[in-house]
Amino acid sequence: MGSRSRLLAGFSVLSVGAALLLPAVPQPLGYHDFADHRDFCGIANFLDVASNVGFLLVGALGLRVVARRSTEFEQPAERLPYAVFFVGMVLTALGSAYYHLSPDNERLFWDRLPMTIAFMSLVSAQLVDRVSVRAGLALLLPLLLIGVASVVYWLATERAGDGNVVPYGVLQGYSVVMLAVFAASHPSHYTRGGDIWWVFAGYVLAKVFEAADRRAFEVGHVLSGHTLKHLVAAVAGAVVWQMLSRRTLRATIPGLT
Repeated sequence: MGSRSRLLAGFSVLSVGAALLLPAVPQPLGYHDFADHRDFCGIANFLDVASNVGFLLVGALGLRVVARRSTEFEQPAERLPYAVFFVGMVLTALGSAYYHLSPDNERLFWDRLPMTIAFMSLVSAQLVDRVSVRAGLALLLPLLLIGVASVVYWLATERAGDGNVVPYGVLQGYSVVMLAVFAASHPSHYTRGGDIWWVFAGYVLAKVFEAADRRAFEVGHVLSGHTLKHLVAAVAGAVVWQMLSRRTLRATIPGLT
């Protein structure tokens, strides 16, 4: 095992340890009190609900690109992680809209579950593109199951009165770090591999807007930070769609099997 692999393995072990050993942190109930409560046409929290249409459009367009024969995939099976990613985007649109109609922990589950599916499948897709096709495809289902388990565990602990959102948060952070590590250390065997950095930047910006929900809304009372979070995250998904539609196969990279 090379030094890079040892570092990744060590980081994975530390992340598992953090998820299991850090003190339990329940979901703060104040999280559900978003800045923009305005209704429109009888729809509560209208802009936080309606802004999810971006996820729906990107997911549908992405699935179309994945299914298109002209889209560059060296092996047909490589389409699978990207298909799951865009399905996750479509489900995020539905789950997030449902949640924002009447925010609470029970509905938040249906927001977080599809987001986790999208995160984990994108990690698998980048493994396929950059490290090993065989390993990336083999890890798709385990990654999805781990992601789903983190969300199910969070809701189960909330229902039991001892909420713990830490494993979910650690897993989300882990997936983002791994995407950045793969992008920095393993070239894609397709062109436009660097586009993944825009996805990373979109994630960071979305988290900034999420944290600045009320402050953003106070600037003219036009858009809240959470609405902007949805729009930026949808754009990040659109980067993946555009990457697939424009990329071509590069020369074979040794070790990518």
